[in-house]
Amino acid sequence: MAVSLWLTGGTTKEFQRLRLRFCKSRGIASKKEKDPSPESRRLSAMCCAEGAVLACKNFSLEASLILILMHTISRDSPCYYLTSVSRDRLPVFQATEIKLVTCAALDEARCSGGFALYAYVIMPDHLHVVTDSVLSASRTLQFINGITSRRIIDYLKEHHHEGSLKKLRHEIRPRRYSHSLWDHHPDVRLLLTDNMLMQRVHYTHQNPVRASLVEQPEDYRWSSVRCWTGKIRDDEPLLMNIDQIRWRRSGGGAS
Repeated sequence: MAVSLWLTGGTTKEFQRLRLRFCKSRGIASKKEKDPSPESRRLSAMCCAEGAVLACKNFSLEASLILILMHTISRDSPCYYLTSVSRDRLPVFQATEIKLVTCAALDEARCSGGFALYAYVIMPDHLHVVTDSVLSASRTLQFINGITSRRIIDYLKEHHHEGSLKKLRHEIRPRRYSHSLWDHHPDVRLLLTDNMLMQRVHYTHQNPVRASLVEQPEDYRWSSVRCWTGKIRDDEPLLMNIDQIRWRRSGGGAS
């Protein structure tokens, strides 16, 4: 099938089949939408715009689709720098087990929401995450904060951590209680260029050093620093989607 056939707005069965295959291979959720999201419409427009160029270069369908789905950072397609702080700054994330649960929850949120993770760090009382902008910032936070909160509170209940649960408990009506992990005022910053992304990635990885938790960023297990330096451990708790970034400048990205 000619490349130009499926690069006509992203509506053919072949395009949908390859898009689903690509998303599955990258661990990205992809659903057939009755009312396409802005990102889906942007993807279709990109297909139209780049179709002729890719066809002329004799790319395979799979290779063409991978290039099209890569993220070029811009004002129209920024990254999100998200900060979530635990309720009352409680040091919820001190235990190794809780950090492991958090990493698994971040991976679950990524797969459920269909967004990419580019960087993260888990600190004792807060979390920094860098994502793409496939979803709105508020929707991305709903997946991240919602799933991490459920998984951590479930873990605390299952292992009878009553002291921690009591600190996270609040009254929703007389004698009815619930638990809240996060402060309700998360911070969102837009990263509009490669340079802005790299500045925030560096800032994120320096957090444990500034907090005197380690001497070198690479010594802190609960961040994405090794994904960026290429020194990934066999037991790396969470991998990133750095290979989905299309850099505007040579030499960008992980080293």
